[in-house]
Amino acid sequence: MSFHENRRAFLKTVAALPLLARASMAKPPKTNIYTRIGVRPLINARGTWTYLSGSLELPEVRAAKHEASLQFVDMFELQRGVGKRLAELSGAESGMVTSGAAGAMAAATAACIAGTDPKNVWQLPDTTGLKHEVVMFGGRSAFDNAIRLAGGKLVLARSFEELEAAINDNTAMVYTTADGERLEKALAITKRRGVPMLLDQAAGIPPIENLSRYATMGVDLYTFSGGKGLAGPQCSGLLLGRKDLIEAALANYNPWEGAVCRPMKVGKEEIMGCLAAVEAWKKKDLASLDREWSERVKRIAKMVETVAGVTTDIQIPQGGNRYPTLTVNWDAEAWGFTVQDCARQLRDGEPRIEVLTNDNPSLVPAVREGYPKADPKRSARRDRLQIVPSTLQPGEDLIIGKRLRQILGSARKA
Repeated sequence: MSFHENRRAFLKTVAALPLLARASMAKPPKTNIYTRIGVRPLINARGTWTYLSGSLELPEVRAAKHEASLQFVDMFELQRGVGKRLAELSGAESGMVTSGAAGAMAAATAACIAGTDPKNVWQLPDTTGLKHEVVMFGGRSAFDNAIRLAGGKLVLARSFEELEAAINDNTAMVYTTADGERLEKALAITKRRGVPMLLDQAAGIPPIENLSRYATMGVDLYTFSGGKGLAGPQCSGLLLGRKDLIEAALANYNPWEGAVCRPMKVGKEEIMGCLAAVEAWKKKDLASLDREWSERVKRIAKMVETVAGVTTDIQIPQGGNRYPTLTVNWDAEAWGFTVQDCARQLRDGEPRIEVLTNDNPSLVPAVREGYPKADPKRSARRDRLQIVPSTLQPGEDLIIGKRLRQILGSARKA
């Protein structure tokens, strides 16, 4: 390490002394409901991943769930009442609360295949005599089993030309995660061919404006996760869109006994909690939250840059949850210390800290079988260690900064 790099690191250490002092005052975690059964709670700097229990519910959500739990209610009436309120909030014709975005995918598929006819509803997932092809515009998804279990047969289409060619008399629905101009062009094709489109925007909130944007665009059906950026119940999701298709989705969903989506039960507590999350986000100041999230990652950056040879970068990703995200860089080859080495030490330490890297511990190993060959440029993407601030609690940024500084400092010396 050069003299100039060491000097810069020293000056940054002096500037970071107040943060380092605050970090040293952090108290160890106390015994709680999880530790009593041998489970380690964690500091989540990876983001709203389902395998890390999604997000922490907003206070408004917890209050709504508790209030909802105190009385009985007719679930058919509840979904229709919530659908009306969701329509008011979003501008869509109707809506419903599902058991996550994947539950919404299954409900939408069943709706587009079976409609509201009880004979067809009972027949699923057997699609004999019914339109059952689902065109996957943009290719397959790790979550497309939600479509297949409702009886959908996948047809892949990556280009607009392939989308046009794939639509035929057996096409029940087009599924996509596309956005922007690509979504607009695909939507123009499906409208002209008279086929409903399901847009999967599981991680599309925030911003809450997306709740209304896709209704304005005329997307037939669109879904968000309730347990990700929305910070509603972990086992909830939203399906919004055309009233006739929402009615068909409800006909194929819980609490109907005999419906293919009956197992995807969502309770009154989750339904009212998810609605409370939407209403809460309508009042939030996203600019203020962005500033808070930015300050968190800036504090971490300031602490880790005290290690000579470590640099940082803060960007807002395009796609998914759009939070200011910190990337921590060092010369992994020269140090003999990889991103995964660092992530492992963060995970194994106390408290356990999870950060965002290229790995996905929740992906079924065989999930890529049957896919077209992966883009070699994409598969060769350099592994990076990133910090997502939206899932951090007050003070956790200092704990992360201190631990990263210790780990990277030791790795550099070694």
